Amino acid sequence: MQITHTANKHQYSRVKAYRQNINSYDFFNLLTSDALLDKVEALLPAHRERLYPPTETLSMFLAQAMSADRSCQSIVNQAAVQRLGGGLTAGSTYTGGYCRARQRLPSGMVAHLTQFLGERINAQLPSEWRWRGRRVRLIDGTTVTLPDTAANQEAFPQQRGQQPGVGFPICRVVGITCLASGALLNAAIGRFNGKGGDEQTLLRTIQDTFQAGDVVMGDAFFATYFFIAAMQARDIDILMEQHGARKRVTDFRYGQKLGVRDHLIVISKPKLRPDWMSEAQYAAAPDTVTVRELQTGGKVMVTTLSCHKSHPKEALKSLYKSRWHVELDIRNIKDTMGMNVLSCKTPEMAIKEIWVYLLAYNLIRLMMAQSALLADIKPRSISFKHCLQLWLMCMHPSQSLDDEKLQTLFQLMAQQRVGNRPGRIEPRAIKRRPKAYPLLMKPRDAARAEVKRNGHPKKLK
Repeated sequence: MQITHTANKHQYSRVKAYRQNINSYDFFNLLTSDALLDKVEALLPAHRERLYPPTETLSMFLAQAMSADRSCQSIVNQAAVQRLGGGLTAGSTYTGGYCRARQRLPSGMVAHLTQFLGERINAQLPSEWRWRGRRVRLIDGTTVTLPDTAANQEAFPQQRGQQPGVGFPICRVVGITCLASGALLNAAIGRFNGKGGDEQTLLRTIQDTFQAGDVVMGDAFFATYFFIAAMQARDIDILMEQHGARKRVTDFRYGQKLGVRDHLIVISKPKLRPDWMSEAQYAAAPDTVTVRELQTGGKVMVTTLSCHKSHPKEALKSLYKSRWHVELDIRNIKDTMGMNVLSCKTPEMAIKEIWVYLLAYNLIRLMMAQSALLADIKPRSISFKHCLQLWLMCMHPSQSLDDEKLQTLFQLMAQQRVGNRPGRIEPRAIKRRPKAYPLLMKPRDAARAEVKRNGHPKKLK
């Protein structure tokens, strides 16, 4: 969306006015605040002085995740040039020292910093950014692929239908994000196949992230009896599409009628105890839960927001449409930032790499929240990719940002807005044709041997 010169001038004046208020800079100050520095210091492992201490290693790992060239060689070369520009000896450009420093970096440290940053961002959100004064949390899962190594295959197996050596290890990630700011609050990482790798299991490991008074939104896969019961017990509301198993039996002729295709209904506890539940947990679960079912926008919704007067169907329909933001958040992390295909060749380093991407994502969300606050707009109206590009330019060693330059940076971040396109539908298809090569249907070693014997096959027509 184009912004006129008058609008730019008006926005700049608003940024300048808000800059005078010290509270408006709380977001950016998180980057250098005592609270964040204390958190980093508390999480640092015992270490001796090296060329790549933990804080320097984490900084380089973050820059590596946000760069187009994600190779270790590229980031080591950059570090050497920066040292040279600072009047220090350039040191070696071999990557061994940096790679060993990344291995020493505790994965838990990066995870805790990511969660801490998400919590601090959301703790300072203005009330007008919330939905009717309430915090809305979005949950969803996705998958990423890892390099095809034996260790990765053992920890994160490929799809069952693929032949050995043909597919790639797959890792599943389930995250909880804030609707207002887009910040990631927590995430769970697991295998794509096998016990404990489904999205519901991963969500149970991080559902303590939700707080009383929250509203939780997710797709139909999460709308299960025991999740609803657990949320109700903690005074947390849910709004989700009806689970497929119940959609077939939804009948608006029964229950307490609230309106057209809108009623309250009592659901009984499943008679069969799930495998993941202990006998004590199953016995402690309530025998029934009361939920509201309603049909709107061609979907059957289930919610614990039971009052149809204070929460009419249209309001819930509009709120659920905003769930699409979590899909955009996943796209930003996987496609815009490049987490779709990981680089690390061991499971431990792959998990660490995921958390580094998520920490980098929260840092960008921090800048977006600051920019939105100063420009008096909402963070979701700002382009994530635009802010990422600007921040990468500012990370260049030749750049030095004082308060005035930061003020201009935040103004630039707020200039590029994303369009409001409710109900947008796009075909899940690509227009550009791939290169005409056959698919690799056998292990690479076997394919190489065949090429030596018979030469390369002809291209597909």
